[in-house]
Amino acid sequence: MSPANDPGTHRANLRLLATTDVHVHLLAHDYYADRAAAVGLAKTATLIAAARAETFSSLLLDNGDFLQGNPLGDHVIAEMSGDEASTSTHPAIRVMNRLRYDAACLGNHEFNYGLDLLERALQGASFPIVCANIARELGDGPLQDALLKPPYALLHLQIACDDGRTLPICVGVVGFAPPQITQWDQKVLNGAVIARGIVEAAAAWVPQLRAAGADLVVALSHSGIGAPDEPVMAENATGALALIPGIDAIIAGHSHLVFPSGSFADLPGVCLADGTLHGVPTVMPGFNGSHLGVIDLRLQHQDGRWRVEGSLAEARPITTDTPDDPDIAAAVHPEHERAVAHARRAIGQSPIAINSFFACIGASAALDVVARAQIAHVAASIAGRPEADLPIVAAVAPFKAGGRGGPLNYTDIPAGEIALRHASDLYIFPNTIAALRLTGAELREWLEISAGIYHQILPGSCDAPLIDPDFPSYNHDRIFGLSAMIDLSQPARYDRHGILRNPAAHRVQSLTYAGQPVDAGQEFILATNSYRAAGSGGYIQADPSRHLDLGRTPIRDLLIRHLASGAIPDQPEAPCFRFRPMPGTSVSFATSPAATAHLDDIADLRPEPLGLDPDGFARFRLHL
Repeated sequence: MSPANDPGTHRANLRLLATTDVHVHLLAHDYYADRAAAVGLAKTATLIAAARAETFSSLLLDNGDFLQGNPLGDHVIAEMSGDEASTSTHPAIRVMNRLRYDAACLGNHEFNYGLDLLERALQGASFPIVCANIARELGDGPLQDALLKPPYALLHLQIACDDGRTLPICVGVVGFAPPQITQWDQKVLNGAVIARGIVEAAAAWVPQLRAAGADLVVALSHSGIGAPDEPVMAENATGALALIPGIDAIIAGHSHLVFPSGSFADLPGVCLADGTLHGVPTVMPGFNGSHLGVIDLRLQHQDGRWRVEGSLAEARPITTDTPDDPDIAAAVHPEHERAVAHARRAIGQSPIAINSFFACIGASAALDVVARAQIAHVAASIAGRPEADLPIVAAVAPFKAGGRGGPLNYTDIPAGEIALRHASDLYIFPNTIAALRLTGAELREWLEISAGIYHQILPGSCDAPLIDPDFPSYNHDRIFGLSAMIDLSQPARYDRHGILRNPAAHRVQSLTYAGQPVDAGQEFILATNSYRAAGSGGYIQADPSRHLDLGRTPIRDLLIRHLASGAIPDQPEAPCFRFRPMPGTSVSFATSPAATAHLDDIADLRPEPLGLDPDGFARFRLHL
């Protein structure tokens, strides 16, 4: 009798190793600051090797967002799309091949450059890349969709049992991307793909994996962990996904968090002790290679079938002592050297330091220079058109303002020479310029959504945290050209998803343009980006008739031209808004320790140092 047909009961261990949201951080190098970094896949590779050595049977999986995210990735894509396009394998794929990944799924940022470049970048992968909810055309149901990639892969391996026997096992791996890609990247996708909700697609495809012979099903969910009752097209659908029968383990991602961790302690269905979500072993391994996800499955084989009888999930962090894998560094060396040399090219001079230390609370040269570039481009683009007489204002958000990126996640450009890497630092996403024709009333609501980043502050309170850490700074828009007073004593009118929660609340007060009150019906041109113009971040999804046709110029390109023109002023404009005075009230604000040298920038808030917090941020008391 062969081992596979042995009617006895056998037990074995299978280890799932996972990465997510690597964002081309292949090496431990910060291309913006041109210095060594604390994270990168070259370091994660060391954890991978150690984790593999601890067990006989393992699979290595990636959960998406591996092609975009830093100047190395942008430079590689530029080389692939140039007149003499490179035909070499994308370095991210090359590294993943070298690390022997068994499968991967697509994340939302894989779509940032359009489908042609996506297909070209994925060529040469020696592992399957799956996605079950993104289609070129939708059919009568998920199983009839003309999918962009195969929905799943069947991975066959031999697994060592406790009694010394070796038995075959088939692991089905199914992948899902956020359905919002059709909104976020509509400019480059141009209707070429359609998305289904993650849970809807999973409910259809998981039984198909079982029917195709999968003993176990692992879901690669490039989606955050939300409540189980999220809507059908939810961005953060992993909580609901865990309730789909037949899924044995989940790799989550997208939100750049770590699971299991205390961040999810209060979420229903979470067990941090063993790392399960509604009973399903789940891991979310951070971002940029900061963690390696490890799920150990204790398996039982009986009557020819495998089942999971126990599990333990953990996210192993990179530490300061984690060395780089030299093979990875060698594999990326040519592209790395070209990207660094390109990023160091000088393009201009700045008479002032440019930083984002206080971009969420006051004037910021980092936002000011981007806003000026957007306004100048839009003005030139619409010259001679009927709307040219309308005032132009610009929406700009701080992309690097601490948060999950840590105390080094800030723009910090000294006065003097400006290099290409500084332009990338100021604008890290491949968004294109966009312009909307909006009314004063709509711009007021735009600012109300942005003001949701602040906690409600009760008059007379002391050192209450000012910033809501769950509100991404990249969704906190300033509108340059408008001025307003923000009343923090009121609750936020909208939540961080742009949903109206407190209709009676109006934080945005005394809204003016050029010193005059803004009339509700007054028309403006809002210079913004393609992501925001599509309604992303919970902002206004304007009627297509109110979009101005400006082509598809990347904002970073027009920013480079602006920086090279020498148009940086000696000081940024006055803040777009100020907080309504609340005598006797203070708040706490965390930023980079390097901000201490720039406290004059927020002198009106009378900052007082409060020391470093456990994460290394400098805390300040601000007086309202």
